[in-house]
Amino acid sequence: MKLVFFGTPDYVIPVLEKLSKYHEIVAVVTQNPKPAGRGKKIEYSAVDTWAHKKKVAKFFNFQNLPQADLGVCAAYGKIIPNYIINGFKYGILNIHPSLLPKYRGASPIQTAISNGDTETGVTIIKMDDKMDHGPIVSSFKEEIAQNDTLETLRIKLFEKSSQFLIDLIPKFSKGKINLKHQDENLATYTKMVKKEDGYIDLKKTDPIEIERKFRAYQPWPGIWTNLQVKSHKSEVTKKLKILKCHFELRTSDLVLDTVQLEGKKPVSWEQFKQAYSLNF
Repeated sequence: MKLVFFGTPDYVIPVLEKLSKYHEIVAVVTQNPKPAGRGKKIEYSAVDTWAHKKKVAKFFNFQNLPQADLGVCAAYGKIIPNYIINGFKYGILNIHPSLLPKYRGASPIQTAISNGDTETGVTIIKMDDKMDHGPIVSSFKEEIAQNDTLETLRIKLFEKSSQFLIDLIPKFSKGKINLKHQDENLATYTKMVKKEDGYIDLKKTDPIEIERKFRAYQPWPGIWTNLQVKSHKSEVTKKLKILKCHFELRTSDLVLDTVQLEGKKPVSWEQFKQAYSLNF
């Protein structure tokens, strides 16, 4: 079967690799190369790089896409218009990392972890022109481990999705699956995570909430707070990144392990307390 793959980040590559072993990937559609970092060096998406190495046609918009039987979308990052969806014989299957209609939108994994959920999953939907709205083709559940972060959980979900999708496509294309419409009364939505969402107030935020947020925002945007530190006999406000922490069940306390003050190198929390007089 001829496929067009819509996707961008590195964690969807297992899906693309698996699909390419069973089907012909005639094109990928991914985000434009963009300048990144202090040097503004042009950065290519993981899907872009994969396509370049495999000599697969790549597109940064929807113009002049080759004919294909099916589209597969995984973390593409843009809305795909209806005329593109309808251009495929079997439409577009979208891989969404939540049990829809729960957690539609941009940050389902982060939301599940920060809410303290013990279970999540992946839903494959037949895409329509509304966000995460199309009928459900199939789904699977996945346990959220106590030490799961955004990074570890999404790797598990998309790696498992790769084989799940391979097994699903033949049944779907032959019409052997009864699609299930989502219950709009149960729909919930997640927001786009921004850098500033990583701020936490150590004084006012519950320790469990901080630890969950820490795991939900690893590797990006991470969590941080503002501290008053004494410097040259005066107090200044500094940004403190919390690079590692854990929740101590015996005492119900949040334990900071590794931190980084702006402009400084990472140190242990004990080293940091010895070097600075804190006011918080």
